[in-house]
Amino acid sequence: MNHDLLNVIDVEATCWQGSPPPGAVSEIIEIGLTVVDLGRGERVGRHRILVRPARSSVSPFCTELTGLTQAEVDTGVSFAEACRLLAAEHAAGARPWTSWGEYDRLQFTRQCQASGTPYPFGHRHTNAKAVFTDAYGLRKRPGMSRALTVAGLPLEGRHHRGEDDAWNIAALVLDLAGRDAWPGSPDPADAAAEDQGHAL
Repeated sequence: MNHDLLNVIDVEATCWQGSPPPGAVSEIIEIGLTVVDLGRGERVGRHRILVRPARSSVSPFCTELTGLTQAEVDTGVSFAEACRLLAAEHAAGARPWTSWGEYDRLQFTRQCQASGTPYPFGHRHTNAKAVFTDAYGLRKRPGMSRALTVAGLPLEGRHHRGEDDAWNIAALVLDLAGRDAWPGSPDPADAAAEDQGHAL
């Protein structure tokens, strides 16, 4: 197993311009996942899981924001199946993972509790927004788009599309790792010392 692999997660959820309609709750409709190999310093996997909402529908506002339509998410899997896929196909329970801020982690926690679905991730979550803010000495935590500008990186794809956002957040993670600012970034010198220690 490659211990340098990190899952970068970004979710999009049903949303409304004002309050949700009566009885509706915000639910995940897209999970973007980019796999980062911190040892090699590159993005090595790009995935997207569409999720069919059970207690809400995609509003015109949500479509305008994300580009996702009700017809498109209707082709997705159930939330429970999405969580199973994360665990079975993307080692979500074993790999450390990150998101931009705490929203994604809290949304999964809420939705798993509400639906009785087993939580798919392990406990090793890193708030990439907090790490970036500290590394760049910023006073305010920036949104992902602003952070890309600060780091001098391009915004690839469409903002507020989970698959593209995860890909862009992964670029920010690699930028931080390159500055030795990512927690647990593999240091070649440390690895060599560890190998030497095992040999003794």
